[in-house]
Amino acid sequence: MATRWHPEDGEVASPAEIQVMASVLEGRHGVWAGEIADFLADAHRQANDAVRGRAWATVAQTVRIRERQRVI
Repeated sequence: MATRWHPEDGEVASPAEIQVMASVLEGRHGVWAGEIADFLADAHRQANDAVRGRAWATVAQTVRIRERQRVI
């Protein structure tokens, strides 16, 4: 699947792209998906890549929302 997200151009990830990234992390890492997304967000922020950092932080939040919804 080709991505249309170009963070180097200052664009933000679309809601659909966030959902896909969350799904991939959940599929590959299970219960650790949220922590891995947090790690990636922190790594990008430390590298002064705020756009990717925000995207991964949103992915982490999405994963945690999904986790809560599955428990209910």
